[in-house]
Amino acid sequence: MLGENHDLFHELPEYKDRIAELKAADPQFSKLYDDYHAINAEVERIELQIETPSDTYTETLKKRRLHLKDELYGLLRKTEHAAPAH
Repeated sequence: MLGENHDLFHELPEYKDRIAELKAADPQFSKLYDDYHAINAEVERIELQIETPSDTYTETLKKRRLHLKDELYGLLRKTEHAAPAH
């Protein structure tokens, strides 16, 4: 949707601190995070009509973004119990 912010910190605000921790400490998480944000930036450019690829390509990107978000969420949930107490 145009105008919606799909930045991971907006998508999963309850994990804001954990996202920052894992991004710094976990190379796998960091790579997925970077991939997610690269795809998200491309989708945003398409939605703003800066880029105008086919609808099929756009839908493929959105599905990939959702898949990455699911992977990241799974890692956040898996490591949630191992997180140090604040």
